[in-house]
Amino acid sequence: MSSLLKAMEANLSESDVRMLKSIYEPRVVGVPGEDSRRSITVMPDGEIRVYGRANIKAVFRENEGDMVYLSSRDCGLSWKPVYAPKGAMGSCVYDEKNKRFLTVKPGTWCLISDIGPDDTSPRRIRISTRGYFDMFQPIRISTGRWLCPAQARTETEEDGKCIMNYNSAVFRSDDDGESWSVTDLKSAPRFETVWPHKSSRWENNGSECTLTELADGRIMLISRTSQDWFYAYYSSDGGETWTDGEPSPFHGTLTTPFLLKLSDGRIIHFWNNSQPLAEVDKESYWPPLGKDCKDAVWEDVFTNRDVNHAAISEDGGKTWIGFRELGLNEIRNASDFRSAGGMVSSADKSVHQFQAVELPFGKVLVSYGQHEISRRLVIFDVNWLYEKSRTETFIDGLKNMTTHVYVKSVSESQVGKGLPGHCAWNRTNGALLVPDPQGNYGEALQITRIDDPRLVSPFQGAVWNFPAMKKGRVDIDVRIEGAGLRLSLTDRWFNAADEYIWYYAQFTTELEKGLCGRGEWVRLSVHFDCEAGKAVAECGGKELFAIKMKDSAPNGISYLHLQTLASAPDPRGAYVRYLHAEEE
Repeated sequence: MSSLLKAMEANLSESDVRMLKSIYEPRVVGVPGEDSRRSITVMPDGEIRVYGRANIKAVFRENEGDMVYLSSRDCGLSWKPVYAPKGAMGSCVYDEKNKRFLTVKPGTWCLISDIGPDDTSPRRIRISTRGYFDMFQPIRISTGRWLCPAQARTETEEDGKCIMNYNSAVFRSDDDGESWSVTDLKSAPRFETVWPHKSSRWENNGSECTLTELADGRIMLISRTSQDWFYAYYSSDGGETWTDGEPSPFHGTLTTPFLLKLSDGRIIHFWNNSQPLAEVDKESYWPPLGKDCKDAVWEDVFTNRDVNHAAISEDGGKTWIGFRELGLNEIRNASDFRSAGGMVSSADKSVHQFQAVELPFGKVLVSYGQHEISRRLVIFDVNWLYEKSRTETFIDGLKNMTTHVYVKSVSESQVGKGLPGHCAWNRTNGALLVPDPQGNYGEALQITRIDDPRLVSPFQGAVWNFPAMKKGRVDIDVRIEGAGLRLSLTDRWFNAADEYIWYYAQFTTELEKGLCGRGEWVRLSVHFDCEAGKAVAECGGKELFAIKMKDSAPNGISYLHLQTLASAPDPRGAYVRYLHAEEE
């Protein structure tokens, strides 16, 4: 156990210990003061600080307002806001070996202090004259070397178009931050426009990367891309040279990953295991889009940032367990999503971006999200990632479900014009909880189709996460009154209204009204086996049909996606009132 973990535990009262040990599934304990990425600092006496800004008047200005931090001396169970000294160094890493603090800043600098984050005159050491951005805090690897991931951007002009290229980079220091070397990594491939996409994505072909040391001494770096996967890079010489990169085991598009190595060597990955809607035709889309968006220099809309995930590896990143939803955006159904909470604090109201620290007793503190209306501080127990089953009875309403549909909205970031909203569409409720048609005073989720010209898509649906399984069973209590449902099993989150779910899902089938009876409740069970490449659907103990697996799922299946089959307005639709997933 590190000295910081020991110090955190020593601060706890008997009641604190009991309270911390009682936390199992993710529990919200606070709201951080800025975008989650590099704000958490653990002091040598066990105090946890989460830095941010107060009294800001505009977004995208790093030094706007006053530096503040949330202070906790009970491992995150409670927090006190504190003004930092004007001009203070702010969030940093404690160097346990040398009893001092360091951090890195764009520009590109390393700041070192013997005092700590309150130091208003830390030593500044130049890392590079080239501008590097979006770095996490540095980490020390087993050789004693410090490493810090960062990114670079290069802008060129081709045929009248601005071409933006990104690449990941790694800073390294063998003298505790007194001098640094930089290695630039090869960019990931650029996004290719193929069906069902009708135009390009914002190009981020190697940005906002994170790294950790594996059990065999190699360094693994995970980088954000515009693909449907993060890219993975490996170094066998402590970060001096790197592989060219390859698709990682993790799906995710234009979102920021974070790797946390626990004191026992296990690694937790935090990311958005989600896929956005297919890209629209940017030339004909209304409201109109700007040139930068059309040229893939900027994004049109983010439709995959309302859910985030965590997985754990015990074997140095070879295999991963969990793939569980850490958080769902609490305002994901808001009809005023673009303007909710205003523009100040952060324009992006997502739950992407992460930073995490290990706590005593097998707990982890995570900061995630951007705008204060959606970002959160959460504590959870690592054992929660190892569960083998999950059940949903809707006793907590739709807390654990994604059902929203999108309203046609202004796209592209307009904050430079003083307008709220950062690449986001407004939303509204799709599938709703209604009285159970059986008349038993209970409620059931009704999935219908309502053709409203204000909606991006009329396809209502429901998306539910369970622990990733390569072989398992999903049970559904379903009642079909109208056109029926498309049932899909996938390895990542898709929007409830994604019209191309049938194309991407590993397993997909249609539940029509004559299949399981009409107007009555039945229990449908789907047994799936990723290694055998097939699934079997049963109802009432009778095998109905087999489903062939369409694509591989190396990490297993972790999502049930239900969507209306209706091709026209269908107010009756189908009902669901019980879900269960279990490893077999």
